[in-house]
Amino acid sequence: MDIIVAVDADWGIGKDGDLLQRISADMKYFREKTTGNVLVMGRKTLESFPNKKPLPNRVNIVLTKNKDYQAEGVVLCHDLAELPAVLENYAGKQVFVAGGGTVYAQLLPQCERAYVTKIYQTYPADTAFPNLDENPDWELEEKGEMQEEKGVRFSFDVYKKR
Repeated sequence: MDIIVAVDADWGIGKDGDLLQRISADMKYFREKTTGNVLVMGRKTLESFPNKKPLPNRVNIVLTKNKDYQAEGVVLCHDLAELPAVLENYAGKQVFVAGGGTVYAQLLPQCERAYVTKIYQTYPADTAFPNLDENPDWELEEKGEMQEEKGVRFSFDVYKKR
């Protein structure tokens, strides 16, 4: 499994259930990386998508403890212990953990790479991602080229587990 996430300079990822900053190049990067593959996310992340619908051309696996939860077009997983068996159905596809904060924290130890859109500004955030620069289990594998969109500077960085 790998992680895909956008973080600000303080490793914040969201506020009030939404992204801190919408960058069209980041949306394109996310789409290019994940199309044809598998996304693992929490219920709140699914519900943050347009019309609360799963993203097209991907397998959307939603983690929720609510056994009564229903969502069209997704694979529901009610327990992290079930996840490996569910993922066996998608052998050969790359699996991306796509949030939110609790899901990232729970699955980070099982991930091999993290595709991080690093935004070089800070925003008010109520959800954060673990700082991989300070985590001895992770190292920067590839530093992306500095880019700018509408005054927002960012790079696409790749971390790998040591």
